[in-house]
Amino acid sequence: MTTRTESVDTPAGQARITWHTAPGASLVLAVGHGAGGGIEARDLQALAAALPALGTTVALVEQPWRVAGKKVAAAPKVLDEGWRGLWPALAAPGLPVVAGGRSAGARVACRTAAKLGAAGALALAFPLHPPGRPEKSRAGELLGAGVPTLVVQGGRDPFGRPEEFPPAAGQTAYELVEVPHGDHGFAVPKKADLTQDGALRVITEAVAGWLGGLPR
Repeated sequence: MTTRTESVDTPAGQARITWHTAPGASLVLAVGHGAGGGIEARDLQALAAALPALGTTVALVEQPWRVAGKKVAAAPKVLDEGWRGLWPALAAPGLPVVAGGRSAGARVACRTAAKLGAAGALALAFPLHPPGRPEKSRAGELLGAGVPTLVVQGGRDPFGRPEEFPPAAGQTAYELVEVPHGDHGFAVPKKADLTQDGALRVITEAVAGWLGGLPR
């Protein structure tokens, strides 16, 4: 695996891609961060460490607001604009690209995947609703992704527990994998019967298996 960082100008400002390139890669997984943190998130780092050995290049994407050092995330429309603007750089290796992200980044991936021609959408810790506000559902974004979609969700995520997600059927089908005891950042309590490393393995193995089943 080789690692390099690339700056990309977008209509929303300068974005940044940290490439974790797999030798002989057959797929690119592009993953964006959430509104409360960056690409240092434990799930994103775990994917970047594990997947290149399995033939998937991982591109960790930092939105322009984050690159600029701002503390508050941009509006959804601006996030989508930045993501669309850097997509050509993600597609430059000439491989199928899966659009992904955690939390707010997952929403961006789902909203834009079909129009960008993504091979799939990966939604890590999808914020189905604000904490304590299940009536403010964002299920439409997930169900409208229009491409093969995998949701990886913590069992105690206040933004939406796995059992709160709508049934997946027909054209809105998606797969959902639960990380037992995981919160919105996939942290697990010390007293849980699953270690933190074990929780990350649940994530990386689920994503690797799902990616392996996508058409190339």
